[in-house]
Amino acid sequence: MSFVSQMPDIQVCVQSSKLAVREALKELLAGLGPLHLDVEEVGTVELVMAEALNNIVEHAYPAGDPAGPIRIACKHATDGLHLTVTDEGRGMPDGRTPLGLAANLDVDFCDMPEGGFGWFLIKDLAKEVTYKRIDPQNRLTLRLAVAMA
Repeated sequence: MSFVSQMPDIQVCVQSSKLAVREALKELLAGLGPLHLDVEEVGTVELVMAEALNNIVEHAYPAGDPAGPIRIACKHATDGLHLTVTDEGRGMPDGRTPLGLAANLDVDFCDMPEGGFGWFLIKDLAKEVTYKRIDPQNRLTLRLAVAMA
């Protein structure tokens, strides 16, 4: 017996901005409705995608650069959700994602790192993370182990 997803593929496209991240997340989560994700699964999708999209807005299309498209493609399969996020902004430094190591939190409050948690969360929660720069496009692919059949 072959697996047939109860969810049609989802395509979301927004112009980069902080407000667009919220719009894209809302549209993506609405499209996942047929999967009846539990609250933990919804949280995983929302957290990973919010981090990825906010990184695009902040780094691929930084202040001073023109806004550009951010596209999300989402497919459901037996091993979870397969997401591809593309943009036409600046590429990742050195052509790869940051390592995403856990920050040292055993320091005084004043010495706590201000950022750097995003890639750790993405790489911790996603089962597969791949980045490629195919000019003029950045392509981030993720697999989230949610809604597994």
